Amino acid sequence: TGHFWRQRLTGLANVPLTLFLVWLIVRLAGADRPDVVALLANPLVAGLLVLTIISVCWHMALGMAVVIEDYVHAEGLRLLLIIGNIFLAVAVSGLSVIAVLMLSFGG
Repeated sequence: TGHFWRQRLTGLANVPLTLFLVWLIVRLAGADRPDVVALLANPLVAGLLVLTIISVCWHMALGMAVVIEDYVHAEGLRLLLIIGNIFLAVAVSGLSVIAVLMLSFGG
């Protein structure tokens, strides 16, 4: 189904994006705020970080939806948890992207 393939697609995308994230974390270890802002001012770095955030949050939401659908049997609770899962993924990714953009523009 579409859900299955979206999970596989985000999982595949997360492999190189996670390697990028590990590089970024190592690169910024011990850095002060001006160094972080300078690195995130690079559109490639900021863009890859935004893609990483979106892909990881989407993958998390897809995976949690499967767990909720498989293990929560009460219909009302299942619906509430699925809505909460979507809300959490959108909130985390949205706020994280805003933070990256603020830093990348020097704020």
